[in-house]
Amino acid sequence: MLCFPRVFPGIVLVLVVLAAHDVSAGLPTDQLKTQIARVLKILEDPELKREGKARERRWAVRRIADDFFDFGETAKRSLGRHWQPRTPAEREEFVRLFADLLERTYLSRIELYGGENIVFIGDSIDGDQASVRTKIITKAGSEVPIEYRVLKRNDRWLVYDLVIEGVSLISNYRTQFNKIIQTSSYQELVNKMRAKQEEFLDEEKAKEKRTSQRQ
Repeated sequence: MLCFPRVFPGIVLVLVVLAAHDVSAGLPTDQLKTQIARVLKILEDPELKREGKARERRWAVRRIADDFFDFGETAKRSLGRHWQPRTPAEREEFVRLFADLLERTYLSRIELYGGENIVFIGDSIDGDQASVRTKIITKAGSEVPIEYRVLKRNDRWLVYDLVIEGVSLISNYRTQFNKIIQTSSYQELVNKMRAKQEEFLDEEKAKEKRTSQRQ
């Protein structure tokens, strides 16, 4: 079964926060600050913190993710050398399944956010690519380094990879995907991703049922 990169309590926003809406391309750091402010506004909204609002809260963040995370680029790089042989239909399905996998994996942990501080260290730009270095200061005082890797698309910088404590999201998935394909097949990888999608859906239905029973 597919595994996932470690998610630190309180930094789920770093894994889903994306390029700011209607912000012209400038320094990637400037856009990232606006990005995080948008997600924090959702996470700290008193109305959305109420019991039974978890799904609505996740969808509010997911709408940002759908618009401004370059899921296609992330999926392509994660599949690595196995991307090229895929047909257009296979690529479309893979991007959809992969985007759903990422969103549900991290957005389901949105309740873990606890007001940790985000410090911007600096950025570096190389043509249409850039990286923004940040760190999370936990309530215990420890530091978690996070590097955003972004691509310039038209007038915006879009996130395509994240490096958490030196571990790349793309590299993590590429290793897993490559192992499954080599030991089995590409179709088996797709089957596992579909199964994971069904698992998430069943969990959501169970949570909704428990919430409705308490009300």
